[in-house]
Amino acid sequence: MTAFTDPSRRPRTRRRHVAATGALAATALLLAACGGEGSPGGDASAGPADDHGAEHAPAVHSHIHGLGIDPADGRLYVATHEGVYTADGSGKPRLVGDSRDDFMGFTVAGDGTFLASGHPAPGSGEPANHGLIRSTDAGKSWTTTSLKGEADFHALDHVKGTVYGYDSTGGILRVSEDGGSTWKDRARLQALDIAVSPADPDRLVATTTEGVARSTDGGRNFARGEQPAMEFVSWASPDALYGIDFTGALHLSGDGGTTWKKTATVPGGQPQALTAVSAGHLLAATQDGVYESKDAGKTFTKRLTVANGSH
Repeated sequence: MTAFTDPSRRPRTRRRHVAATGALAATALLLAACGGEGSPGGDASAGPADDHGAEHAPAVHSHIHGLGIDPADGRLYVATHEGVYTADGSGKPRLVGDSRDDFMGFTVAGDGTFLASGHPAPGSGEPANHGLIRSTDAGKSWTTTSLKGEADFHALDHVKGTVYGYDSTGGILRVSEDGGSTWKDRARLQALDIAVSPADPDRLVATTTEGVARSTDGGRNFARGEQPAMEFVSWASPDALYGIDFTGALHLSGDGGTTWKKTATVPGGQPQALTAVSAGHLLAATQDGVYESKDAGKTFTKRLTVANGSH
């Protein structure tokens, strides 16, 4: 197995745009941000059903970088270009805390504990890159854990105390075995997203322009990417690795990314984020909304309308 390195790699910018002919020919990447979200369970955000059978929900006007459920209370959180949002009692988007920072690489690490990266709000005077930041009060406040001013993690994942981050500043995968305090550099690669096996912190996958690349040695080396190409991946359980491609088609792999089966299409066009909370509980953000499935993608409910178009 060899490290996958694309000599034409360039850093991801703020928005993703894809040109494809048959196999993926070229990919221009962009991370943009977004706003609020609807609650995961309950009917506060419910409204008339749309053509997909999904419920209408309050609209936001920004791009989404990450999704997660706090296991402490089951509340849905949405990381965006202008802060982290949750839903108020009426199902309307509510800013968590007072930060309008650009949150990227967002992941829920435990009860009320979130990890993220990104950039400070304009005019803050802070370094351009947050490095790794942590919240232990469900996003109300954030503190720097490491690499402030150095790293810009566009993707984060964790398992059993091991944290992986894809640092877009150098196109490099980094790993921390102490919860994010110290880091080791691993493979250099052009990645859109990463996911680590919940059963084995040495097994992970990365989405690349060639397809899904796999590593079995903790990200030191990756096999060359294989089709089908995915934009986002999320590893819910050892036999449930989910991927969503650039058209919004949802795929499932039961063997760690060796083979894939298309299971559904998430409504709303090109995806912005994917999180598999469990083998049957999925969150996906597309161009027009945040969708939730509790039956492994058989049906989706819209929890938030995204009215950005482009950003």
